[in-house]
Amino acid sequence: MADFERLPPSGISVIIVGAGFAGLTAAIECDRKGHSVILLEKAAELQPLGDIISFGQNSSRFFDKWAGVREELNPLVHKSDSFNFYDWTGRFVTTQSFAEEHRVWGPRVNGHRGEIHQAVLRHARARGIDIRLGCNVVNYFEDADRAGVETDTGERLTADVVLAAEGVRSRGRKLVLGFEDKPQPSGYAVFRTWFPTDELLKNEKTRHLVANGDSHNGWIGKDVHFLVAAIKDGKEISWVCTHRDNGSIEESWQFPGKIEDVLRVVDGWDPVVQELVRLTPPDRLFDYKLVFRDPLPTFVSPKARTALIGDAAHPFLPTSIQGASQAMEDGVVLAACLDRAGGPAGVPEAVRVWERIRYERVHKIQKTGVTTREQWHKADWDAIWKDPQSLHLKREEWILNFDAEADAYARYDAVREQLEKERAQA
Repeated sequence: MADFERLPPSGISVIIVGAGFAGLTAAIECDRKGHSVILLEKAAELQPLGDIISFGQNSSRFFDKWAGVREELNPLVHKSDSFNFYDWTGRFVTTQSFAEEHRVWGPRVNGHRGEIHQAVLRHARARGIDIRLGCNVVNYFEDADRAGVETDTGERLTADVVLAAEGVRSRGRKLVLGFEDKPQPSGYAVFRTWFPTDELLKNEKTRHLVANGDSHNGWIGKDVHFLVAAIKDGKEISWVCTHRDNGSIEESWQFPGKIEDVLRVVDGWDPVVQELVRLTPPDRLFDYKLVFRDPLPTFVSPKARTALIGDAAHPFLPTSIQGASQAMEDGVVLAACLDRAGGPAGVPEAVRVWERIRYERVHKIQKTGVTTREQWHKADWDAIWKDPQSLHLKREEWILNFDAEADAYARYDAVREQLEKERAQA
């Protein structure tokens, strides 16, 4: 095992359920802080699935702390410093540059979810983290001293703290909330894809999207937006189309997509968009129903030995461009708070401090997904032509130029004292 940066053993044991970005980040950061980690994942194999994913500067900074990860990601990530906006007919509106924020705040990381996930997973394995695949957690439990999970084989595992990171259907939510709740349809869905650009290069309508390396373009229409990213020097492309949809999500919310369904959504749109859709390999198209959860009153179980992180606690709309980033912040901040716990007995206090540090920030950022979608989908085009920059993404410093780890250490004592004061007054 390679010699990685790691604090001395803390004596705190952690079980993490779910090996997405929330779970992997929590595992790596807990290992960095000297906590003992077991990471459980339902899937028997972690394949490089998915398409485009974005990490803002507030989370991409974490990759720099994990030896070798940034270097492995560099050849994989999107390398455009600007975004071109068009209306649905193909009329150019404006270009938004990100060059200055990259210079001042650092680089973003945009790329294929599966490829980035595999790089992080390799780092976790290189650290020697105990990752157990094919472990389906069916129940969570806790008492004042320990928390635990039960798998579908009947195995029971316990630790000082359990982190539920297995997404919007996490079984940990029942322990935290005291009842089972169901995700609700948001009224929107996203067609998504990622594929090689060989055929696009041969087509006169689409060649310009990929012939000059990486690019980023978006078309905005009534209650629809269509975003296209060429990546790896234009050799691969991803597009997403967010549109109205009231489909049921009782059993699943991801389905194979149909080219004809997308063409109906973009009927009358720019011929470039329509041709891009036609040239999309049908087996690479997916229809993803966007779900939401009402904001939870808490992320923490009654005994504060179990915590929900990532989408299990706060699913984000894609238009926030912060879902993965906030999942990573959850893991980083929790590991830091456990570092301040002083041992297993201090875990409940540390978990409650973590929740107080995270709660307001997460929910405030969560709302930006709706405001950005409405900014585009309900656009007043008379006003936009007078002020094209009103279409630009809001790139806010308090979100992006933020070090969650440093903030957690800086605020820990004050938040702990405030919680003690509130308990004394209760």
